[in-house]
Amino acid sequence: MKESLFGKTLSELQEMVVELGLLKFTAKQITDWLYKKQISSIDEMSNLSLKARELLNEKYEFGLTAYTKVQASVDGTKKYLFPTIQNKFIETAMIPERDRKTVCVSSQVGCKMGCLFCFTAKQGFQGHLSAGEIINQIRSIDEVEDVSNIVYMGMGEPFDNLDEVLKSLEILTSEWGFAMSPRRITVSTIGIIPGMLTFLEKSDAHLAVSLHTPFHEERQKIMPIQVAYPIEEVIEEIKSWDFGRQRRVSFEYILFEGLNDTPAHVNELVRLLDGLKCRINLIRFHPVPGTPLKSPGERTILQFKEKLNNKGILTTIRASRGEDIYAACGLLSTKELVK
Repeated sequence: MKESLFGKTLSELQEMVVELGLLKFTAKQITDWLYKKQISSIDEMSNLSLKARELLNEKYEFGLTAYTKVQASVDGTKKYLFPTIQNKFIETAMIPERDRKTVCVSSQVGCKMGCLFCFTAKQGFQGHLSAGEIINQIRSIDEVEDVSNIVYMGMGEPFDNLDEVLKSLEILTSEWGFAMSPRRITVSTIGIIPGMLTFLEKSDAHLAVSLHTPFHEERQKIMPIQVAYPIEEVIEEIKSWDFGRQRRVSFEYILFEGLNDTPAHVNELVRLLDGLKCRINLIRFHPVPGTPLKSPGERTILQFKEKLNNKGILTTIRASRGEDIYAACGLLSTKELVK
């Protein structure tokens, strides 16, 4: 199987062209074709010599992968199914809003983190995605020309696949790549501290942390990662980081009836996040087969939001999108396709 050009960084391409006996500037020409133009084959790289294209074709393929299925929600959300090089599948959500189109990309096939409330976790872990497979989820959807924002909130834990995620971010934000502002990209984590610190150092994209309860024992029951990286330590590290004026940190908080929706949780969140400029995104729980968890009523959700806002923590409720096609938060899964 030939190696893909799509997903290679400029420095990787520079090494490659030298090995092929081509001039170094050829690498920059290739990045223009890969990331700035809507082509899908090496033969279409018309400013490369015939010899260069022949050499590339011998060892490499362009590397785009078309989606095999797309579903549309009543609210306009679309869910794309992509095959991966491991003969597995991943799902990608495209969420349209009035002034933006956000793509929610996956970073792994399945996930090994085992969070109780997540459908992806039910299928276990099948493999890491390459940088090319991550970016392909943006490049190969119908709305590629209109994508304004990207969130790494699909299948998998981004910092468990750190190198490829960082590489994908480099391609998306570099001038030689897609030249997107890192302020339009958010990477979500459950709190893998070493990966988070490397990400904060090497990327300028926004950070989102899955919090879900501020109490140690409660979080341990629904998120096994709490044993290795307690949320208290995660937040301590974040507090010590200079985010600058434009970069944001946010916390995702799925509300579960009778578990994490009480005044005690509000008070503990206020204590835990004291002194940190951040926001909390409240998320309605979408039922996952095989879990006892339930979503609280709308009134409880609104009251929880108001209490946090009244105590000085900017809190919003994330709109549920694509629930009817299993594209909403926590519902992405290709379990049936990876048996």
